[in-house]
Amino acid sequence: MSALLEEYRSRLREALSVINELKSRLDTAERASVEPIAIIGMSCRFPGGGGGPDRFFDSLLRGVDAVGEIPPERWPKEAIPGDRPEVRWAALLDDLSGFDAEFFGIAPREAQSLDPQQRLLLEGAWEALEDAGTRPDTLSGSKTGVFVGICASDNQHRVLIRGTDQFDMYCATGNAYSTAAGRISFVLGLQGPCMSIDTACSSSLVAVAEGCHSLRAGDSDLVIAAGVNVILSPLAMALLAGTQALSPDGRSRAFDARANGFVRGEGCGVLVMKRLSDAMRDGDRIQAVIRGWAVNQDGRSTGLTTPNVLSQKALLRRALERARLAPSDIGFVETHGTGTPLGDPIEMEALREVLGAPRPDGSACVLGAVKTNIGHLEGAAGVAGIIKAVLAMRHECIPRNQHFRRLNPRISLDGTCFVLPTENVPWPHGDKPRRAGVSSFGISGTNAHVILEEPPPEATAERPRAEGAHWLVLSARSKAALPELAGAYAERLSTASDGELADITYTASVRRVHHEHRLAVTGRTRQELSEQLFAFARGEVSPSLSQGSTSPHGDPKVVMVFSGQGSQWAGMGQDLRGEVVFWKKLEECETILRRYVSWSLLEELAAPEALSRLGETEVVQPALFSLQVSLTELYASWGIVPGAVVGHSVGEIAAAHVSGALSLEEALRLAVYRGRTMQKATGFGKMMAVEIDRERAERVLSDYEQQLSIAAVNAPNSVVLSGEGAALDAVAARLEAEGVPCRSLRVNYAFHSPQMEPLKRELVQALGRIEAGPTRIPMFSTVTGARIDGRDLGADYWGDNMRQPVLLSRATQAAIEGGGGLLFEVSPHPVLTANLRQCVAAQGEKVDVVYTLKRQADGRRAALDALGALHVRGCSVHWGALHGGRGRSVSLPAYPWQRARHWLDVDFVASSLGDAGDAKAHVATPSPPERGARGPASFRATLAMALPGERRELVQVHVARQLGLVLGQDPHRIDPRAPFSSVGVDSLMGMELGKRLEATVEVSLPATFLFAYPTVEALAEHLLGQLDVMGPPATNPEPDISSFAPVAPPVEVAPLLSSKPAPTQEELTEGEVAVLLEAKLDALERWLGLGSQPLR
Repeated sequence: MSALLEEYRSRLREALSVINELKSRLDTAERASVEPIAIIGMSCRFPGGGGGPDRFFDSLLRGVDAVGEIPPERWPKEAIPGDRPEVRWAALLDDLSGFDAEFFGIAPREAQSLDPQQRLLLEGAWEALEDAGTRPDTLSGSKTGVFVGICASDNQHRVLIRGTDQFDMYCATGNAYSTAAGRISFVLGLQGPCMSIDTACSSSLVAVAEGCHSLRAGDSDLVIAAGVNVILSPLAMALLAGTQALSPDGRSRAFDARANGFVRGEGCGVLVMKRLSDAMRDGDRIQAVIRGWAVNQDGRSTGLTTPNVLSQKALLRRALERARLAPSDIGFVETHGTGTPLGDPIEMEALREVLGAPRPDGSACVLGAVKTNIGHLEGAAGVAGIIKAVLAMRHECIPRNQHFRRLNPRISLDGTCFVLPTENVPWPHGDKPRRAGVSSFGISGTNAHVILEEPPPEATAERPRAEGAHWLVLSARSKAALPELAGAYAERLSTASDGELADITYTASVRRVHHEHRLAVTGRTRQELSEQLFAFARGEVSPSLSQGSTSPHGDPKVVMVFSGQGSQWAGMGQDLRGEVVFWKKLEECETILRRYVSWSLLEELAAPEALSRLGETEVVQPALFSLQVSLTELYASWGIVPGAVVGHSVGEIAAAHVSGALSLEEALRLAVYRGRTMQKATGFGKMMAVEIDRERAERVLSDYEQQLSIAAVNAPNSVVLSGEGAALDAVAARLEAEGVPCRSLRVNYAFHSPQMEPLKRELVQALGRIEAGPTRIPMFSTVTGARIDGRDLGADYWGDNMRQPVLLSRATQAAIEGGGGLLFEVSPHPVLTANLRQCVAAQGEKVDVVYTLKRQADGRRAALDALGALHVRGCSVHWGALHGGRGRSVSLPAYPWQRARHWLDVDFVASSLGDAGDAKAHVATPSPPERGARGPASFRATLAMALPGERRELVQVHVARQLGLVLGQDPHRIDPRAPFSSVGVDSLMGMELGKRLEATVEVSLPATFLFAYPTVEALAEHLLGQLDVMGPPATNPEPDISSFAPVAPPVEVAPLLSSKPAPTQEELTEGEVAVLLEAKLDALERWLGLGSQPLR
């Protein structure tokens, strides 16, 4: 009986477990089905307000009407025959010809074929992600969806006008609706759903609704939803004029008695959205919440383009139902509001029935119409309404509608809660959340409505430190953009509150992409940072500002160089007490040292100069070691880890520990015994720095072999001599008489001299067995001048370390030859930096030198200055650790686009809205020459006649020239080390480049050459190797001057697919030959290293 009962209980427990699991799944599904969607980022480029949401809203508050006459740059009046005033008006953006193609890795040749709508979307998506505090470079491979509303095809008309014989291979991808969304996903590497949506005027609001669906369904974790519209052709304008929908006087008068049609407008708006719970979890800046939405269709109404009031009523009710809200919860509606005599009354009737009932609290519902400011943006109209509504919540003010005087007689507001604002209406926070609806209706019958709610109260997040030095980092894709960005940040800082400073530095470092061209600046106040940035923007320098560029080959290998005795100072490290990682390591060293010494490390470091014992060798050596390893730990927490280590004298103990060869306790024991032993040498000698090389120093010391020796070779022309005082004085007098600078060191001992021989034996005996293991990080010994195995760091080695000369110059050279790309002096004061720079200069290497702290300087500020210097040179930083994992995302300036003109000029008058007219392209790519065909000359012949030292650069310049022709790019702007993919080379361009090089260089390239040799430099090296194997050509025609002459900037030339052959040398005019010869002379000047010095 008991067994049956137990089995029954067991089955009940199993059933209960299944029930609980199913209930949990049901609850999760229920929450997902109703979870609000957070808008975390926005960007826009609308007429009249410039770029960005803040400028847009400012223009609305000022009542700007962005409509004007269409300028002749778009098309002349004669392009649309007849006197038709309604086609003269539009709300246009200032310039659509400019685009920062280089930023997105798009070649100029392809950029000119891109529909400007795609350009606006790319820039807008990037800006919106920046505004969201989401780094675009972290999204590759993510479930990020892209939903784009687009319905204009004007650029396709422009392409067709040029004629099919003028088509470029990029015209198709540059103008297809699908690639408007697909290109965003391609550029950013996104792998969520991606689609372009055309429902006419409701396209962008439908795109937002589809993005919300995708987030709730779990198909996307992040969504970019956008709308775009441009007006580039008179064709669409002429067709719309035939429907009598356009206003003849160019004014949108929504709901006004004088309403006579809408005015077309153009622009782009982009939203970044997340599930609300995810946004709150990730600490995103929530700008608004989408509570509900609905999309439906008019179906069979009185006409295809006629609005259906029943469908609009159903739409509003469905959106409220999905949002779980009552009509009285809506305080503002951004209407479709086109200002047409038919559409306005129908929209108002639907609004009146669903939302218009008077509220018990007497509150009003304001009806806005942004089309009265910026015209009808068609494919971007809905997203423009959303951005306006979000900004109205943020600024607690609803902008007035323009051009409203008297209500349309077919509309009545009697007995409703509606207000049509003729002045800006305050909309402050209240007892309940503010909510807004946004409507958009497509001419083909597709309707959409979205309900927004103000963001939830911001969670009280732990803020980053507000005291002490602050570190701000900026970056740009191009060098020219960096000063412009610095100026924008300077303006932002100058108007920020003091409490925002930590949030600004956090957002700039943690939530922005770090491009190739970088700037880092430190300061204690926002005013100090702002002044330095303003100075940089003016081209001035600042001591606390670092600027640099990263290498396309990745992070530089950091060689940490640990200084020796003499770099210490009273109070060193005390300013870093607030750095938990640093201080924790010092405390760990203190605990271990207590086993070997009677004094306190922390007390000695904190002692004032009058009481400091850091001048005593037995104290300073363990203290210096402890400070250095603590600094190393701090920088490691910030992401800076060494790729190799070097130590100068006692600094080798820190190097050995950091390399992994010695444990912390073994290294501290060594530092204690070494310092205690060497203390006995105090008072018996002197040391002197001399600016001569080692060989000369050895000759000078040949008469003093038992008294003096070389203590250190710090640089090719810098040695330190050590030994008996009288002998050293005699040597100094002799050298100074010969004009050699000598500098006595402020010490009374003779380290690394014959005096150390008995102490060496004493140290080896005291140390006994050293527990040393293999290094995890390469260590370059200053005893041997070469890389050393950690297992060789026994007691005898440390005896030699104390007695033998410090071969810093040789060890540094070995470290650089081992791949070291940056020397980082870890020290309380930069005593080695000047020597290290001399070592680098002597080797002719492009290796920078950075140091950590500086005597009497603010420790945190100095540490951040060093981190800035490392960062701008390409070192990766752990940003979250730097800010302690704390921070609040705030709005910062958008990226400053460096737009260049990429445009196809079209003669609309000659085309008569259909006939092919004369068209000119601003970039042309001549067809590749046939291999072996007779041209101006042979590049191989030119190469054969060149001096051996010129051949590599000749080939590299030739490859860059051919690539420039393929890209439509000035070859001087092509970085020879930049990957082909980053400058816009795709497979089609790669094939053309290969054909060009095979024809001009007369070699065969493998099909995979783009991947095997992915830069100009690598490909040129491969070609040079091929040519060296093949030898010179059989014949020796005149050298080809034009093969390496610089390409002029893009000019108006024949269409891309012109079949006209390139001119032969016989066809060149005398002036053209002179230009080519001038180019050859310029190239020779560069090869000879003359720069801009004239040869003539």
